[in-house]
Amino acid sequence: MVNNVDKLSKSYMKQGLFLTVALALLTLLVMQVWQFDLLGEIIVSVVFSLVVCWTIGLVWRWVAKNHQESLPTFFTAVSGFRLLLALAVMFVYYLVCGRGAMLPFFLVFMVFYFASLIHHSIFFAKVSNRS
Repeated sequence: MVNNVDKLSKSYMKQGLFLTVALALLTLLVMQVWQFDLLGEIIVSVVFSLVVCWTIGLVWRWVAKNHQESLPTFFTAVSGFRLLLALAVMFVYYLVCGRGAMLPFFLVFMVFYFASLIHHSIFFAKVSNRS
């Protein structure tokens, strides 16, 4: 069981990395084609996605190994954590860049946010169905 959890955790983090890189490349392509300046938005979104993905992967591995009965609580807490962290990132971006920069940032950030949310949901639904 422990070896399987380690492998699943690494798989989750690797898939999150690939998804984030693919979204970043797609956003860079959009940026080049339509001459948008989205580099700051991309950087913030990529850092958010990777930090959240790797944190979830590592904490899930620890919970699954040591406190398996707490996994339902973990999944609920992750949803709240991700949402609160996203709101905090958007608020800080607003404070730093101002109101005029929020629409492009919000659009780019939400693509990354929803992609990570979908990845999380699909991955852990499959993992839960295996058990």
